[in-house]
Amino acid sequence: MDVVRGLLCLFSVLVSEMFMVAAFSQSMDSDFTFTLPSGRKECFFQTMKKDASLEIEYQVLDGAGLDVDFSLSSPTGHVLYSDHRKSDGVHTVETEDGDYMFCFDNSFSAVSEKIIFFELIMDNMEQEGEEPEDWKEYIHGTDMLDMKLEDIMDTINSVKARLGKSLQIQTLLKAFEARDRNIQESNYNRVNMWSMTNMLVMVLVTGVQVYLIRSLFDDKRHTRT
Repeated sequence: MDVVRGLLCLFSVLVSEMFMVAAFSQSMDSDFTFTLPSGRKECFFQTMKKDASLEIEYQVLDGAGLDVDFSLSSPTGHVLYSDHRKSDGVHTVETEDGDYMFCFDNSFSAVSEKIIFFELIMDNMEQEGEEPEDWKEYIHGTDMLDMKLEDIMDTINSVKARLGKSLQIQTLLKAFEARDRNIQESNYNRVNMWSMTNMLVMVLVTGVQVYLIRSLFDDKRHTRT
């Protein structure tokens, strides 16, 4: 009996390794940081499948005003979301087959470039004809085990989903930290510039005051001989 249980455990592990890729391939995410020059518009495309989910989150990390125009369009060209001069945003859409286009527009700024971070989260992106539950037909006799392979897979998928969410949150926190650091450095430079300006003005005013006071005591009368 112990041998049978051991063989069943080994078979469960092998099957789980074979089909773990299929079970884990349903959710994908990617992130990208780029520089958007002043007066420019940049567009990106993402191919999606029907009945999937696409979530886009963006942040302006650096640049005057920390704002940008954003738009998301469907494969048919219909504008799904449009943001005007925002520093960040999150949008989720249930997709259909085709290429989704999302654009960042900095044409309203004639001088300042923007550093933009965005992240894509795609769910239910399994390949056509793939059936994630097909692995069940290969498993027989697992009811003899205290924990079924299905329960193991559910637990692993739950842990994987939580780890993915944690990674997403860490990525967003890094983006927030980068933006806050850029703001602090910008404020630091402004404080130094205005401090130097005030110092120069004070020195100039002091020199003018000294000159005026000395001029009051100058004896301008001429002595005749």
